Amino acid sequence: MLYLDTSVIMAALTTEKTIDSIQGWLAAQDAGSSISDWTNIEVSSALSIKLRSKQLALDQRASAMAMFNMLLGSIFTILPIRAPQFHTAARYANQHELGLRAGDALHLAVVANTGAALCTLDRVMAHAGKSLGVPTQLLG
Repeated sequence: MLYLDTSVIMAALTTEKTIDSIQGWLAAQDAGSSISDWTNIEVSSALSIKLRSKQLALDQRASAMAMFNMLLGSIFTILPIRAPQFHTAARYANQHELGLRAGDALHLAVVANTGAALCTLDRVMAHAGKSLGVPTQLLG
């Protein structure tokens, strides 16, 4: 099972430089990629940031959000986050040399507890995942 972090979702939904390669990669994957409840929050936040910083127009944000909601209902398996995963994320984030942000540590903790492989465009998170023994695939 593949777990997609927010960087992959955002690259597929918005006009980022990797949009074509990520959309092609996603189309080639079997149905059933997973994300977590946390991804839903991060996507909403990232789209709002892009709107406020004028990287997206209001209609583009609405279109991206509609596409994300369609994907939520059709191809993504939503993995819940429970207390042990928050504790694992705190342990990961406490390893300051890894350079993890809180949300990235949480994504890694979700993956570590499911046996999925994390797919990301974030080099820091990919390196941290490998250091922690979490199956990680750096895309792009």
